[in-house]
Amino acid sequence: MARRGLLIGGDNVAKTTGGTYPHHDPATGRLQAEVPLAGAQEVDDAVRSAEEAGPAWRAMAPDKRAAILYRLADLLEATSEESAELGALENGSPVSIMQPGMYTASWVRYYAGWIDKIEGHIVPTYMNSGLDYVRYEPYGVVGVMPPWNGPMMGMGQKAGPALAAGNTVVAKPPEIAPFGAYRFAELALQAGLPPGVLNVVAGGAEAGEALVRHPKVGKVSFTGGRETARRVIEASAATIKPLTLELGGKSANIIFPDADLDTVMVNSAFAGCILLSGQGCALPTRVYLHEDIYDEGIERLLGVMGAAVVGDPLEPATQMGPVVTRRSQERILGIVERAVADGAGTLLAGGQPGHGELADGYFIAPTLFGDVDHDSELAREEIFGPVLSVLRFRDEDEVIARANDSEFGLGAYVYTADVSRAYRMATQLDAGLVVANGPAGLSPTTPFGGFKQSGYGREGGRQGLEEYLRVKNILLGI
Repeated sequence: MARRGLLIGGDNVAKTTGGTYPHHDPATGRLQAEVPLAGAQEVDDAVRSAEEAGPAWRAMAPDKRAAILYRLADLLEATSEESAELGALENGSPVSIMQPGMYTASWVRYYAGWIDKIEGHIVPTYMNSGLDYVRYEPYGVVGVMPPWNGPMMGMGQKAGPALAAGNTVVAKPPEIAPFGAYRFAELALQAGLPPGVLNVVAGGAEAGEALVRHPKVGKVSFTGGRETARRVIEASAATIKPLTLELGGKSANIIFPDADLDTVMVNSAFAGCILLSGQGCALPTRVYLHEDIYDEGIERLLGVMGAAVVGDPLEPATQMGPVVTRRSQERILGIVERAVADGAGTLLAGGQPGHGELADGYFIAPTLFGDVDHDSELAREEIFGPVLSVLRFRDEDEVIARANDSEFGLGAYVYTADVSRAYRMATQLDAGLVVANGPAGLSPTTPFGGFKQSGYGREGGRQGLEEYLRVKNILLGI
């Protein structure tokens, strides 16, 4: 896939002006490919290709556009095993846990069903005499930037609704994990998507800035870190461009004594640390254990984390793979080292790189800190690695105040057998997603997005479709 290069107007472009990125297998550290990167010229070519393809795509009958996306969903399902292996090679996600093809297919299929249901409405007027009605129209060319921890899934969440709304798309996946996005686009062409409707140009900061600044791009959707998002916002100011931003979080996971601990502690250890090696935006990485169950909870967490199968993400038995790059591994281990030196918490497990057969890959042992200082880096910053931070609490008011005392507001989790308490907590927690007594997981039918510095805009549900539609009011005078 790396040899095929960028995808612009249905053609593969291997010679680019943005240089190349040496992509390494996260599990072995070995060089896999030199990935061609887009520069400003290739981004401009992709945008122009999308602009040229726009009128015909927008004018295509809704049932025909829907049929193409339904075929794409079928192809994504049919090639799901291949997509899982591709994900393991590009970002280290285990094939036993992550099925990006199946997940992405569900998003594409959901938004295909919306294509013939985008309706306007008539509104009454009293200032003017006439027929006044509202239309929902596509922006034209939309730029999407999916995340490296799920590039194919990110395409389903972003390109899926953008295409369903009648836009054409230029996708810029990150250079460290571009292959899932390319595979999505190749399958889209096989499904009958006209060339130029979807273009994929992997690249770094230069390509991202060129896409956001491009005057022909009407809207941009970005998932990533806050520092990059600030640059995206600054670049968008040149053309007053609307944005959808999903910027991660430090999700509180609040566990009361009456919770079903047999289930909850397994879910908490798995979702907060083992899943994706902790590299997920809404994972419950900040655990608040009630003081009455603190010791028991710690013991249970240690048991689950100690039993996790860490290894080659291509092996069916593996539950936790490596982190995405050597740089990420070094950054995460640096956070652990600082936390120990500063006394930010008690290191109870992990905190070391892989050894033996795993020494050359980017592995980190599942890591648990107890009695974490609420004001420490462990408790306040998104580590994006297999590091679980545990804090004590006494009562509802205290834990709500501490959970909300964060710059982030993406997700929050509550476990209690008291339904009234679950309701009270859910209404008071300052997060775009609150899960009470359930596992973490995103459905294409539900809106997902953050408060505060976790971003704005939504992916999923009708709201996710409306992110890619402009509202036009039309008055026909009488």
